Amino acid sequence: MALWRARAALSPLLNRLLQPASFPSVNNAFRGFSTRTCMPLASMRIGTLIYNIEMNPGQGGKLVRAAGSCAKILKEPTSKYCLVKLPSGAEKLIDSQCRATIGRVSNPGHNTRTLRKAGQSRWLGRRPVVRGVAMNPVDHPHGGGEGRSKSSGSFGRVSQTPWGKPTKCGRNQERKRNGKFK
Repeated sequence: MALWRARAALSPLLNRLLQPASFPSVNNAFRGFSTRTCMPLASMRIGTLIYNIEMNPGQGGKLVRAAGSCAKILKEPTSKYCLVKLPSGAEKLIDSQCRATIGRVSNPGHNTRTLRKAGQSRWLGRRPVVRGVAMNPVDHPHGGGEGRSKSSGSFGRVSQTPWGKPTKCGRNQERKRNGKFK
């Protein structure tokens, strides 16, 4: 019992000493970054895998933050700018003074997770998607008809949004039909 009381009395003091909040200047300088592997692009080498990249020096990490993603340094950052290949395949010139974290974002299997039930998708804020042809005519321009009908009457209808605006290649087809396309 006495040992338990001693631990209870010492724990707030130990927590205060061990928290990094006692070093506010360090926290503000590296906010949003891991302190061991974060450094300016100028001090990294070609082929280094990086993530959590700043777009402007001192702004904080903006690029490559999704689960399992990483970018790659393509050119030696000797000049003012460094060439980085992003996960999308796009190559971007970034200021060499911008900071980035070395490595890859954890949890690469995030997108392979299967949802157990429809409610789990709703918990994530994803609402159900209903096809326009499955709706009534008052709800969508594709709606209505007997059975599975993709047209209205004897002629086919172009692909439209729920507000009746032509989409995809429907806009050009409508202009062809009206004789306004050359």
